[in-house]
Amino acid sequence: MSLFASAADAAYGLVRPVVHATDGEAAHNLTLAALQPLPRARRALTSPVLATELAGLHFPNPVGLAPGFDKDARVAHAMPHFGFGFVEVGTLTPLPQDGNPRPRLFRLVEDRAVVNRMGFNNGGQAKAADRIACLRRYGLPVPLGINIGANKDSADRIADYAKGTAAMAPLADYLTVNISSPNTPGLRALQDRGALEALLDGVAAAQPAGAAKPVFLKVAPDLEPADIDDIVAVAIDKRLAAIIVSNTTITRPPLASRHADEAGGLSGAPLHDLALQRLRDFRRASGGAVPLIGVGGIANSDQAWARIRAGASLIQIYSAMVFEGPGLAARIAHGLEARAARDGFARVSDAVGADA
Repeated sequence: MSLFASAADAAYGLVRPVVHATDGEAAHNLTLAALQPLPRARRALTSPVLATELAGLHFPNPVGLAPGFDKDARVAHAMPHFGFGFVEVGTLTPLPQDGNPRPRLFRLVEDRAVVNRMGFNNGGQAKAADRIACLRRYGLPVPLGINIGANKDSADRIADYAKGTAAMAPLADYLTVNISSPNTPGLRALQDRGALEALLDGVAAAQPAGAAKPVFLKVAPDLEPADIDDIVAVAIDKRLAAIIVSNTTITRPPLASRHADEAGGLSGAPLHDLALQRLRDFRRASGGAVPLIGVGGIANSDQAWARIRAGASLIQIYSAMVFEGPGLAARIAHGLEARAARDGFARVSDAVGADA
């Protein structure tokens, strides 16, 4: 594990009680402020066993940072220090927006979970573009994804995604079209087949001429079987590069925390089983024709390995770091290497879909 990751884990172990006693959003902002001055990462955690290819991109390892952690691309430069093989920033909207009223982020410590109703709070694509352009000038040793969304009060949300594509595609290694947040009213309706087709046509038309970037689609876990079949059919027809399964859930399994009834999307440990099942559902529906990225409730190498064997080419983490510390990505990556050797795979990528 890198010195950054090891030192950060040790430090986090000391301050965790204070962090968990602090308002969740305030603690997150303090974390970003602490990470921002770190030097730019020049190398990534990788090995021949861990490296993988997807959508024409080289991923040093399959463990990525999910969006939401670095909404405004303030700390992407530093995240490879902690073992991440790729970084996804956002969600970014065309115009800045404050998001929903506070409080809007809740730790469910007893459940190792988080509930958020942030509402795409971000400083807008223009400000983030300046930061990302600077980062691009100096280089990043891992792929950078940019997650785009629509403004809450937009009269034409499909047009917002087209604007986001035009603005951010030149700076991204891949774009993620996020239509899965439960915190922007009506957004998930874009998962319906007709709306999704129109949306992806708008995104394709807005791609830079001769330099289109891979498009990933992020979906919700709260889908019916017919929804999954429709999304897969559209993804194949529109030649999407990957489907990210999944975002937070609006369902509520039994929870122990006093924040269990807060409105918003639930992430962390209670999401694990649902997200894994949805990944299996998408693998079954697609027959492996569309690459999948597994997200939701992944907190250790065994869970990451299960997600890969179920069909995920890559995985992403975020909420688990609140409880497991900032070195989690590096620990998972090393654990995947060990599990590949244990199960007789020369590369982690060889195990994708082994259990499907």
